[in-house]
Amino acid sequence: MEKIAERKNKIVYRDGDRAVKVFDKEFKKSDIFNEVLNQSRVEETGLDIPAIEEVKMIDGKWAIEMTYIEGKTLQTLMNENPDKEDEYLEMFVDLQIKLHTYKVPLLNKLKDKMDRKISESDLDASIRYELHTRLAGMPKHNKLCHGDYNPSNIIVTKEGKMYVIDWSHATQGNASADVARTYLLFKLEKKDKLADKYLKLFCKKTDTAIQYVNAWLPIVAASQSVKGKPEERDFLLKWVDVVQFE
Repeated sequence: MEKIAERKNKIVYRDGDRAVKVFDKEFKKSDIFNEVLNQSRVEETGLDIPAIEEVKMIDGKWAIEMTYIEGKTLQTLMNENPDKEDEYLEMFVDLQIKLHTYKVPLLNKLKDKMDRKISESDLDASIRYELHTRLAGMPKHNKLCHGDYNPSNIIVTKEGKMYVIDWSHATQGNASADVARTYLLFKLEKKDKLADKYLKLFCKKTDTAIQYVNAWLPIVAASQSVKGKPEERDFLLKWVDVVQFE
Protein backbone atom coordinates (compact mmCIF):
# COMPACT_ATOMS: atom_id res chain seq x y z
CA MET A 1 0.00 0.00 0.00
CA GLU A 2 1.15 3.53 -0.82
CA LYS A 3 1.01 6.12 1.97
CA ILE A 4 -0.88 9.21 0.75
CA ALA A 5 -1.58 11.15 3.96
CA GLU A 6 -0.62 11.14 7.61
CA ARG A 7 -2.50 12.86 10.41
CA LYS A 8 -2.53 12.60 14.18
CA ASN A 9 -3.43 9.01 15.19
CA LYS A 10 -4.08 7.86 11.62
CA ILE A 11 -2.42 7.14 8.28
CA VAL A 12 -4.19 6.97 4.90
CA TYR A 13 -2.93 4.58 2.22
CA ARG A 14 -3.93 3.87 -1.35
CA ASP A 15 -4.59 0.25 -2.22
CA GLY A 16 -5.66 0.07 -5.86
CA ASP A 17 -9.10 1.65 -6.22
CA ARG A 18 -9.48 2.05 -2.46
CA ALA A 19 -8.25 4.47 0.18
CA VAL A 20 -7.48 2.79 3.50
CA LYS A 21 -7.51 4.87 6.69
CA VAL A 22 -5.60 3.03 9.43
CA PHE A 23 -6.01 4.24 13.03
CA ASP A 24 -3.53 3.93 15.88
CA LYS A 25 -4.23 1.15 18.39
CA GLU A 26 -5.22 3.63 21.11
CA PHE A 27 -7.89 5.25 18.90
CA LYS A 28 -11.33 4.60 20.40
CA LYS A 29 -13.31 1.97 18.53
CA SER A 30 -16.54 3.90 19.16
CA ASP A 31 -15.10 6.99 17.42
CA ILE A 32 -14.08 4.91 14.40
CA PHE A 33 -17.53 3.37 14.05
CA ASN A 34 -19.15 6.76 14.58
CA GLU A 35 -17.12 8.08 11.63
CA VAL A 36 -18.28 5.14 9.50
CA LEU A 37 -21.88 5.77 10.53
CA ASN A 38 -21.63 9.51 9.81
CA GLN A 39 -20.10 8.97 6.39
CA SER A 40 -22.61 6.25 5.50
CA ARG A 41 -25.51 8.51 6.41
CA VAL A 42 -24.12 11.44 4.40
CA GLU A 43 -23.40 9.05 1.51
CA GLU A 44 -27.13 8.27 1.34
CA THR A 45 -27.86 11.90 0.39
CA GLY A 46 -26.16 11.38 -2.97
CA LEU A 47 -23.49 14.01 -2.29
CA ASP A 48 -20.10 13.45 -3.91
CA ILE A 49 -18.15 11.75 -1.13
CA PRO A 50 -16.09 8.54 -0.99
CA ALA A 51 -18.23 5.44 -0.45
CA ILE A 52 -17.51 3.25 2.58
CA GLU A 53 -16.45 -0.18 1.32
CA GLU A 54 -15.29 -2.11 4.39
CA VAL A 55 -14.27 -1.83 8.06
CA LYS A 56 -11.64 -4.30 9.22
CA MET A 57 -8.52 -4.95 11.32
CA ILE A 58 -5.03 -4.60 9.81
CA ASP A 59 -2.14 -5.75 12.03
CA GLY A 60 -4.24 -5.25 15.14
CA LYS A 61 -5.42 -1.77 14.09
CA TRP A 62 -8.87 -0.73 12.94
CA ALA A 63 -9.10 0.47 9.34
CA ILE A 64 -11.79 2.00 7.14
CA GLU A 65 -11.69 1.19 3.43
CA MET A 66 -13.44 3.57 1.06
CA THR A 67 -13.47 4.44 -2.62
CA TYR A 68 -10.23 6.12 -3.68
CA ILE A 69 -10.84 9.49 -5.36
CA GLU A 70 -8.18 10.40 -7.91
CA GLY A 71 -7.26 14.08 -7.79
CA LYS A 72 -5.63 16.86 -5.77
CA THR A 73 -6.88 18.53 -2.63
CA LEU A 74 -8.18 22.04 -3.05
CA GLN A 75 -5.44 23.11 -0.63
CA THR A 76 -2.78 21.71 -2.99
CA LEU A 77 -4.33 23.56 -5.93
CA MET A 78 -4.39 26.81 -3.94
CA ASN A 79 -0.73 26.34 -3.04
CA GLU A 80 0.23 25.60 -6.65
CA ASN A 81 -1.84 28.42 -8.17
CA PRO A 82 -1.85 31.40 -5.77
CA ASP A 83 -3.13 33.65 -8.56
CA LYS A 84 -6.35 31.60 -8.62
CA GLU A 85 -7.07 31.98 -4.90
CA ASP A 86 -10.28 33.97 -5.43
CA GLU A 87 -11.57 31.45 -7.97
CA TYR A 88 -10.86 28.52 -5.66
CA LEU A 89 -12.40 30.34 -2.70
CA GLU A 90 -15.60 30.82 -4.72
CA MET A 91 -15.70 27.07 -5.41
CA PHE A 92 -14.99 26.35 -1.75
CA VAL A 93 -17.81 28.58 -0.47
CA ASP A 94 -20.33 27.45 -3.11
CA LEU A 95 -19.73 23.81 -2.17
CA GLN A 96 -20.18 24.55 1.54
CA ILE A 97 -23.46 26.35 0.80
CA LYS A 98 -24.58 23.29 -1.17
CA LEU A 99 -23.77 20.98 1.77
CA HIS A 100 -25.88 23.16 4.07
CA THR A 101 -28.96 22.61 1.86
CA TYR A 102 -29.00 18.92 2.82
CA LYS A 103 -30.67 17.37 5.85
CA VAL A 104 -29.45 14.16 7.49
CA PRO A 105 -31.87 13.68 10.41
CA LEU A 106 -30.04 10.75 12.03
CA LEU A 107 -26.77 12.65 12.57
CA ASN A 108 -25.92 13.89 16.06
CA LYS A 109 -27.13 17.40 16.81
CA LEU A 110 -24.48 20.14 16.68
CA LYS A 111 -25.87 21.91 19.76
CA ASP A 112 -25.67 18.71 21.83
CA LYS A 113 -22.07 18.15 20.76
CA MET A 114 -21.10 21.77 21.54
CA ASP A 115 -22.79 21.55 24.94
CA ARG A 116 -20.81 18.41 25.76
CA LYS A 117 -17.52 19.93 24.59
CA ILE A 118 -18.03 23.06 26.68
CA SER A 119 -18.68 20.85 29.72
CA GLU A 120 -15.52 18.84 28.98
CA SER A 121 -13.35 21.96 28.76
CA ASP A 122 -11.25 23.14 31.69
CA LEU A 123 -12.56 26.69 31.35
CA ASP A 124 -13.62 28.59 34.45
CA ALA A 125 -17.12 27.63 35.65
CA SER A 126 -18.42 31.16 35.05
CA ILE A 127 -17.19 31.13 31.45
CA ARG A 128 -18.70 27.67 30.88
CA TYR A 129 -22.02 28.94 32.24
CA GLU A 130 -21.97 31.93 29.88
CA LEU A 131 -21.08 29.70 26.92
CA HIS A 132 -23.88 27.23 27.73
CA THR A 133 -26.32 30.13 28.03
CA ARG A 134 -25.16 31.68 24.74
CA LEU A 135 -25.43 28.31 22.98
CA ALA A 136 -28.95 27.71 24.33
CA GLY A 137 -30.02 31.06 22.90
CA MET A 138 -28.72 30.41 19.38
CA PRO A 139 -31.33 29.46 16.73
CA LYS A 140 -31.85 25.73 16.21
CA HIS A 141 -31.37 24.52 12.66
CA ASN A 142 -30.97 21.05 11.17
CA LYS A 143 -28.63 21.66 8.23
CA LEU A 144 -25.81 19.25 7.34
CA CYS A 145 -22.61 20.59 8.95
CA HIS A 146 -19.25 19.05 8.06
CA GLY A 147 -17.47 20.14 11.23
CA ASP A 148 -13.97 20.29 9.72
CA TYR A 149 -14.61 22.01 6.40
CA ASN A 150 -11.29 23.19 4.96
CA PRO A 151 -9.53 23.00 1.56
CA SER A 152 -7.53 19.92 2.66
CA ASN A 153 -10.77 17.97 2.94
CA ILE A 154 -11.86 18.58 -0.64
CA ILE A 155 -10.49 16.49 -3.51
CA VAL A 156 -10.79 17.94 -7.02
CA THR A 157 -10.67 15.48 -9.91
CA LYS A 158 -9.12 16.21 -13.32
CA GLU A 159 -12.66 16.85 -14.58
CA GLY A 160 -13.18 19.48 -11.89
CA LYS A 161 -15.59 17.42 -9.78
CA MET A 162 -15.24 18.07 -6.05
CA TYR A 163 -15.49 15.38 -3.38
CA VAL A 164 -15.70 16.17 0.34
CA ILE A 165 -13.81 13.78 2.63
CA ASP A 166 -13.40 13.19 6.39
CA TRP A 167 -16.91 13.17 7.85
CA SER A 168 -15.91 12.20 11.40
CA HIS A 169 -17.16 15.51 12.86
CA ALA A 170 -20.42 15.76 10.88
CA THR A 171 -23.54 16.93 12.70
CA GLN A 172 -26.89 18.53 11.93
CA GLY A 173 -27.34 22.09 13.11
CA ASN A 174 -26.72 25.76 12.42
CA ALA A 175 -24.69 26.48 9.27
CA SER A 176 -23.14 29.58 10.84
CA ALA A 177 -21.48 27.40 13.48
CA ASP A 178 -19.92 25.36 10.66
CA VAL A 179 -18.74 28.61 9.04
CA ALA A 180 -17.31 29.86 12.34
CA ARG A 181 -15.26 26.67 12.63
CA THR A 182 -13.88 27.01 9.09
CA TYR A 183 -12.99 30.63 9.85
CA LEU A 184 -11.13 29.56 13.00
CA LEU A 185 -9.32 26.78 11.10
CA PHE A 186 -7.96 29.39 8.66
CA LYS A 187 -6.96 31.58 11.62
CA LEU A 188 -5.18 28.65 13.30
CA GLU A 189 -3.13 28.25 10.12
CA LYS A 190 -2.28 31.98 10.34
CA LYS A 191 -4.15 32.64 7.09
CA ASP A 192 -5.80 35.79 8.42
CA LYS A 193 -6.47 37.48 5.08
CA LEU A 194 -7.95 34.30 3.61
CA ALA A 195 -10.08 33.81 6.75
CA ASP A 196 -11.56 37.30 6.46
CA LYS A 197 -12.06 36.99 2.71
CA TYR A 198 -13.79 33.62 3.22
CA LEU A 199 -16.15 34.96 5.89
CA LYS A 200 -17.13 38.03 3.87
CA LEU A 201 -17.74 35.92 0.76
CA PHE A 202 -19.89 33.35 2.58
CA CYS A 203 -21.94 36.04 4.31
CA LYS A 204 -22.43 37.95 1.05
CA LYS A 205 -23.53 34.85 -0.88
CA THR A 206 -25.97 33.74 1.84
CA ASP A 207 -27.11 37.19 3.02
CA THR A 208 -25.89 36.34 6.53
CA ALA A 209 -24.79 39.04 8.98
CA ILE A 210 -21.11 38.67 9.90
CA GLN A 211 -22.10 39.49 13.49
CA TYR A 212 -24.28 36.37 13.51
CA VAL A 213 -21.32 34.14 12.61
CA ASN A 214 -19.14 36.04 15.10
CA ALA A 215 -21.62 35.18 17.87
CA TRP A 216 -20.71 31.51 17.34
CA LEU A 217 -16.94 32.05 17.58
CA PRO A 218 -16.56 31.78 21.39
CA ILE A 219 -18.68 28.61 21.42
CA VAL A 220 -16.79 26.99 18.56
CA ALA A 221 -13.39 28.03 19.96
CA ALA A 222 -14.26 26.50 23.34
CA SER A 223 -15.29 23.21 21.73
CA GLN A 224 -12.15 23.18 19.54
CA SER A 225 -9.93 23.71 22.61
CA VAL A 226 -10.99 20.30 23.97
CA LYS A 227 -9.13 18.56 21.12
CA GLY A 228 -5.98 18.60 23.23
CA LYS A 229 -3.65 20.41 20.87
CA PRO A 230 -1.48 22.56 23.20
CA GLU A 231 -0.19 24.70 20.31
CA GLU A 232 -3.78 25.80 19.58
CA ARG A 233 -5.03 26.29 23.13
CA ASP A 234 -3.79 29.84 23.88
CA PHE A 235 -5.01 31.10 20.52
CA LEU A 236 -8.45 29.53 20.95
CA LEU A 237 -8.90 30.82 24.49
CA LYS A 238 -8.46 34.36 23.17
CA TRP A 239 -11.43 33.72 20.90
CA VAL A 240 -13.50 32.43 23.79
CA ASP A 241 -13.23 35.96 25.19
CA VAL A 242 -13.68 37.73 21.83
CA VAL A 243 -17.27 38.71 22.60
CA GLN A 244 -17.93 40.48 25.88
CA PHE A 245 -20.39 38.34 27.81
CA GLU A 246 -23.42 40.14 29.13
